[in-house]
Amino acid sequence: MSRILLGVSGGIAAYKALELIREATAAGHHVRVVQTPTSRRFVGEASFAALTGAPVLCSEFARDPARGAFPDQQPPPHEPLSHLQLVANADVYLIAPASANTIAKLAAGLADNLLTSCALAAECPLVIAPAMNARMYEHAATQANLATLAARGARVVAPDVGRLASIGEHGVGRLPAPALLLEACELALADAPHHARHPPAPPAPARSPLQGATVLVTAGGTREPIDSVRFIGNRSSGRMGFALAHAALARGAQVVLVSANVALQTPPGCRRVEVGSAEQLRLACEREFPACDVLLMAAAVSDFTPASAAQGKIKRAGADSLALELAPTADVLAALAAQRRDSQTLVGFAAEHGPDGMLEAERKLAAKQLDALVLNDISRDDIGFDSDANEVTILSAPDAAGKPQRTHVPRTSKRAAAEAILDTVERLRAAG
Repeated sequence: MSRILLGVSGGIAAYKALELIREATAAGHHVRVVQTPTSRRFVGEASFAALTGAPVLCSEFARDPARGAFPDQQPPPHEPLSHLQLVANADVYLIAPASANTIAKLAAGLADNLLTSCALAAECPLVIAPAMNARMYEHAATQANLATLAARGARVVAPDVGRLASIGEHGVGRLPAPALLLEACELALADAPHHARHPPAPPAPARSPLQGATVLVTAGGTREPIDSVRFIGNRSSGRMGFALAHAALARGAQVVLVSANVALQTPPGCRRVEVGSAEQLRLACEREFPACDVLLMAAAVSDFTPASAAQGKIKRAGADSLALELAPTADVLAALAAQRRDSQTLVGFAAEHGPDGMLEAERKLAAKQLDALVLNDISRDDIGFDSDANEVTILSAPDAAGKPQRTHVPRTSKRAAAEAILDTVERLRAAG
């Protein structure tokens, strides 16, 4: 597989680099790590060395016992300059997390530590994943520095939106999930014309049944307006739907992503359709559904909407109470299922609470005539909403006894859960 040089700069998100290494090595990649001195305040060299099986360097003056070699290589007979040999052997250089300070140095072309020296000497693709407080990320200087790096050919992985390190802080600046960072590296490798200089090339993957298929994915949560500033909504972050889009793209599918109020970066290569309310989502799905081969209905669509939205802002002054009359929204998935073609595969999602969730999921699978249904238990606070992790049960076509087949996916990353869901889709389509 490939060789990834990982640069870790100072920031609380440095701990996520450990999980990135676990995922990269599990996928067969070889990893070396360079750290800035500040990053050692968050994660020490021993942790990175244990996961990579290779020495970790924090200074350009420190001796590298591996002499710039990656775990799959034999060290050279001489003592090379580490910042030159590491990047000469690397297929891609990922800096994650990239602090505001490190980004400023990279944009200015400074080389005052091993991480920045490697970046200046690198001929391989450079991938930069910013992680910092929202105010620092949105500052004009940081944005200008990122634009400079992108103009020079660096790939910038936009940070996620969510809870930040400081108590009570929420906004843009979270380091994306390790699976997305690894995917950014793999995309950079796929586009690099000089990548073949590092043999051996991995064997070509088996062709996925989704290769060339059109996959329609819905993601996020709808918002139903009460007045011009207020709405009824839900806690869906859209991460599960976006993970499905990423996974489907990786299998060669053409992906249309209907996104309801999601502040995540668009997966490269997909067509994104923005919607706000349940009605807007319904119209978008009705427009896109006839051309799709697979529907993954991961969006959390509101079951009710205000019967009428007030014009302007409802005033609080003089009001002792406020009564809202709610009307049911259309069941988008059921309506689409009623007009499906035989060749289409439909997968629904059910967010249920507690032990009765399985019975309700089985009822929905049958009532809506779906090929599969993914059950999320929302009674747990360690998975699902606003989390990078999930644990699901995939229900599919009934067995000979008339009971739906169940595939349990234990707690894992949402990207891994997405892969399990698409494995089920491929099995269903192969079975006809």
